[in-house]
Amino acid sequence: MKTVGIFRNQLFKGSEVFIQQQAEALQHFEKRYIGRRVIGKKPEGAIACVLNERGDLHGKIAEMMNAITTSARPYNAVLREQSLDLIHAHFAIDGLYALKLAQQKNIPLVTTLHGFDVTVSNKDLLASRSPAWINYLIHQQKVKSQGDKFICVSDFIAQQALRHGFPENKLVQHYIGIDVDKYQPREKEDDQGVILHVARLVEKKGTAVLINAIKHVKAQYAEAKLVIIGDGPLMAGLKAQVASLGLERNVTFTGALPHADVMAWMRKASMLVLPSITAKTGDAEGLGMVLLEAAVTGVPVIGTQHGGIPEAIIDEHTGFLVTERDDKQLADRISFLLNDEQKRAEMGRNARHFISEKFNLSTQTLKLEKIYQELIHG
Repeated sequence: MKTVGIFRNQLFKGSEVFIQQQAEALQHFEKRYIGRRVIGKKPEGAIACVLNERGDLHGKIAEMMNAITTSARPYNAVLREQSLDLIHAHFAIDGLYALKLAQQKNIPLVTTLHGFDVTVSNKDLLASRSPAWINYLIHQQKVKSQGDKFICVSDFIAQQALRHGFPENKLVQHYIGIDVDKYQPREKEDDQGVILHVARLVEKKGTAVLINAIKHVKAQYAEAKLVIIGDGPLMAGLKAQVASLGLERNVTFTGALPHADVMAWMRKASMLVLPSITAKTGDAEGLGMVLLEAAVTGVPVIGTQHGGIPEAIIDEHTGFLVTERDDKQLADRISFLLNDEQKRAEMGRNARHFISEKFNLSTQTLKLEKIYQELIHG
């Protein structure tokens, strides 16, 4: 059986569970996770080959050397006993770091483009002061010309990739998908009237717009309850916004939660709201995997006419699409769903059916394995 290396500089981030879900669904390939360090929970039985496994001085030096130089040499020791047939990197920036490793081993490199990697401006890549981002800014043409295939997580990302100079003949649009069998639809009595928002708390996710919308919703539903799951640099500012609007009794911040706990909250939700916006940096939503997680649970979803979100929502059938930054329109759609239990249930059923047809992980993984096989066998 052939072996694929799943490459991410920082492995198993809580906000990137979709990466290991896709990898763990592989049926016809062995897998090895490759990166600088593990920062989240490793899947049971998974093999991770990392530079800084123990957090000792040697590991830190190897990690720093790789981050600054993009050299594959630090991986020689940790991959000495590993036979790889292909590397699959996630995000274009990580694709740069995987490129030399793939070339050193003379194997193909496929890179998934998720969002910020083809939407953030060059100016903001430079302003980040991140060695990885700056290296990508300098060497991005090398990734585009020497990488073998680029998987785009939505049609929107494919269009953005073309605009950013990725070769059209190397692009393929492919939805990651979700495990439809693992996540069964919730029961009607599970719905507890919760307005749920799951996101990293950054500008792109539109959390501030949602909080403003809840102010309008409260005028009609005094006990409206918004639960915000996630953490990020905007946490303090968003809490201050809640306080200034007098919404302390209506809005709960849970912080980041394990994925299993997030999915438990999904079953309680009357709706999942992701009102994403285009950030000042240009950063935009590739698709919004949390929309799939809600929909597969039988929960109606509300998103914006933004990025890849319209590919995951059928307006007025599986949920609603609203205009970016329009808190009043968003409040109107939230209030409509709160007021109509039957419509919520109907849209939830429609959402699960739609996701099962278009984003079934089993089907999508077979397509992914075909991409791998074509690259390996030429």
